[in-house]
Amino acid sequence: MSNTQTFLMKPKVDFCFKELMADAEVRKGFISALLDIRPEEIVWTKLLPTHLRTEHPEDKLGILDIRVSILEQAEDEDGPSEQESQMDLEIQLAPFPLWPERSLFYLAKMFAGEIHKGENYEVLQKCIHVGILDFKLFEEDEEFYSRFHLWEDYRRRMYTDKLEIHILELPKLKDGNYPDTELLNWARFFNAEQKEEFEMAAEASSHVERAYERLTDISADEEKRLEYEAREKAIRDHNYLMDYNLKRGLKEGREQSTKAFIEMCQNDSHSREETASRLIHWLSLSPKAAEKYLEKYWKP
Repeated sequence: MSNTQTFLMKPKVDFCFKELMADAEVRKGFISALLDIRPEEIVWTKLLPTHLRTEHPEDKLGILDIRVSILEQAEDEDGPSEQESQMDLEIQLAPFPLWPERSLFYLAKMFAGEIHKGENYEVLQKCIHVGILDFKLFEEDEEFYSRFHLWEDYRRRMYTDKLEIHILELPKLKDGNYPDTELLNWARFFNAEQKEEFEMAAEASSHVERAYERLTDISADEEKRLEYEAREKAIRDHNYLMDYNLKRGLKEGREQSTKAFIEMCQNDSHSREETASRLIHWLSLSPKAAEKYLEKYWKP
């Protein structure tokens, strides 16, 4: 990187994250760290359309951040084998208490969307949802990384390996003391904001180093920088308006503030589920109270 270049995008801003994942080598490096396999075991990765299929007009539309098809090559007792799977990669900056429900919705929709009329269940591939969160989802746990499957409660027998959910909680990196792994290097890279932090993560991994090189390239691209800054401004303005409406609402009364809050969320194209989550977080409402206000003020 040129000594004169001081501006670097933040990888956890969704615009930057998508630009980085558009690079096949960066994508392969990160995915191999998530799956805990060697990059050489991934034959290829391919970006897929991010709109999930709907069966009926009234179905909720699912739009993913990044959707990837992956072909892995492994060696077992029967010899070489290949497995194709799908992965959804999403960045979430603002706290989202209903993240488990949201991630499960997208995972289930992605899984069910693989099968078409007339096909049998053999066409269903493994589906993986990855949430990179800039907030703590599991406050009581020290670990920054969690990986979930479907298990039998008592015998710990896996029901199926076709569904996985991965969670990375970036704020835990600040105070946690974790063993050095490839995934930890990636988490540090995504969480970095200063040049020194990026360089430290890049020095520990050749694949993270590739991501750092791509980051410097897109950060130096004037057109991409304008797009990035527009996205960052939109996030900042949105958070400010949320905070402003909250404070104004405390003066005007909870009823009017909640109504204004719901209207603003609809104007910003947030779904009803996302709005419910924001009501719970920003206005400290119970799920039951949030649903009551949505029934009253949500416009179909």
